Amino acid sequence: MFIATLVAENALTPGDISAAEDALSGAGCDALTSSWIEQRSAADIAFSGDAKAARGAIQALPISMDVIVQFSVMRRRSLIVADMDSTMITVECIDELADYAGIRPEIAAITEAAMRGELDFESALRQRVALLKGMPVTTIAECLAERVTIMPGAKALIATHRAHGGYAVLVSGGFLDFAQPVGREIGFDRVVANMLGRTGDALDGSLVGEIVGAEAKRTTLLETLDQRGLSADEVIAIGDGANDIPMIETAGLGVAYHAKPKAVAAADAAIRYGDLSVLLYAMGYKQSDWAKV
Repeated sequence: MFIATLVAENALTPGDISAAEDALSGAGCDALTSSWIEQRSAADIAFSGDAKAARGAIQALPISMDVIVQFSVMRRRSLIVADMDSTMITVECIDELADYAGIRPEIAAITEAAMRGELDFESALRQRVALLKGMPVTTIAECLAERVTIMPGAKALIATHRAHGGYAVLVSGGFLDFAQPVGREIGFDRVVANMLGRTGDALDGSLVGEIVGAEAKRTTLLETLDQRGLSADEVIAIGDGANDIPMIETAGLGVAYHAKPKAVAAADAAIRYGDLSVLLYAMGYKQSDWAKV
């Protein structure tokens, strides 16, 4: 049996639930029961049938709500693996650094193309980092303090997940200088990201060690599953860009968060309207169950 979780914060109506049930029937599914998780914000519909067809049918409704379809027995998974830039934080850190250097348009254009999957991620990253050569290392801390904002819902998601025995990994194609403090603030158990090269007190335009890109993200997910004795069905992977696709496709529930089209196409679920708290509802948590952050 499957569950379709409908989320529209403070805007979900009984009529929306009825429309979703009708859409399920139209897709050849059998809507069994419906129940509120949180009045006016989130509801579950239990159904049998084809999950992909069900998701497509509900999302086609002219209603601004997010839809997560999954097996009912797997909704509270043991592991979350998440991207950072534009997923757990609201910005792309390299674009913000470029702004301090006065080259934001040049770097942002490369970032956008890479995230859409139009450029090879590794070469695009090296190209952008090279343009930062000579930037004072102190600019990183300045950028972190002034520009980096935690994505709404991120702290509650990870804190609640961990409070119920879950483990969380932040794996970023961005930079460790940002990912480590962001990971600590949100509450991740582990952080994996790229390291910027430096000479003295300035960036030298290089990256140290192997690049954390699409395959490294997938490998990190698989290694964590192995270390913790879990199956792929027990992980949620969250990301927004093309370099997140391999881990999104590997996870039991791959989630595209306000994502580029290729990532949306690869994912099992897409959050298009709400923030990261959508996933708390998808895991079956009422607001009274959320960890206080």
